[in-house]
Amino acid sequence: MPGRNISIHDIAQAAGVSHSTVSRALRNSPLISQDVRDNIRAIATRMGYVPNLVAQSLQGSRTRSIGVLVTTISDPFFADVIGGIEQAARPAGYSVLLAATHNDQVEEARCLDSFRARRVDGLIVSSSSSIPAHPATPGMPLVLINNHSDRRSDALHSVSIDDRAGALQATQHLVTLGHRSIGYIGVASRLASNDRRRQGYADALAGSRLDPVVNVRIGANMIADPEADVIAGRGLLPELAASGITGVVCYNDMVAVGVLMACRELDLRVPEDISVVGFDDVAISRYITPQLTTVRQPSAELGRVAMQMTLALLAQKHVTDFVAQPLLLVRSSTRRI
Repeated sequence: MPGRNISIHDIAQAAGVSHSTVSRALRNSPLISQDVRDNIRAIATRMGYVPNLVAQSLQGSRTRSIGVLVTTISDPFFADVIGGIEQAARPAGYSVLLAATHNDQVEEARCLDSFRARRVDGLIVSSSSSIPAHPATPGMPLVLINNHSDRRSDALHSVSIDDRAGALQATQHLVTLGHRSIGYIGVASRLASNDRRRQGYADALAGSRLDPVVNVRIGANMIADPEADVIAGRGLLPELAASGITGVVCYNDMVAVGVLMACRELDLRVPEDISVVGFDDVAISRYITPQLTTVRQPSAELGRVAMQMTLALLAQKHVTDFVAQPLLLVRSSTRRI
């Protein structure tokens, strides 16, 4: 029947059965014999029947869609997170609706309202802005990625990396290599995670009786995207280099890329004159020269676990918050002083 969508009524006429029998067969209802179900499905396939998922969602309680809120889709970290989410969503028959907030709380609220209007079954939030209020829809799970909330709810959970431990490892690596004047370059656009990483840096230096205060620089740009991070590293490194540091811990790999650019402009050799450590282990960290020593953050795993947790909550199963442990990957951007 070219020119229009095939309906359940069309299938019923072709199969010589009632509309309700076709409907039950397509839902795999045990009220219909297996032979009849198989026959009706074969007819539906032959006729090119496509289920109306929107109509089904209005009739039922699930849309089989999950809303995902991120800061930006241009950051390699978030791209990997989204990939992990989709990896777990696809086999479960769920689609992913994506929105980016760009660190704008007004935009974040608008995106959340749009997700609720679309009747998503759950929300996954990996946003650098404020943690959104828990959705009013009863039973809608909210899973945070690399974010935390003081609110307590059976439907509110989180997956995260131990930011403090990662920065602690990075800084201790430089201390072990003999560095005594170590800087930290952070960003203001991811306040919570930056504070945790800065704390790990400070704890490592304090444990070695070194003063971290004078060697901390934080980029002021509130735009959370890779270009802003590169600009922060490139702009803040010269001042730290003038103070005599021999090593620097960066908030993430993109900040470290900016640091490497500044080092070339200042004729500083990496790692001979200065050692550089990043955070995240995004793909570029392995392709630049020198290859970047960094703290691996299992971003795809965080996304996958967040989706699995959301599905478990929708199935009314018990879940516990997940904290991934960081792993220091030593490459050629650091050396013994």
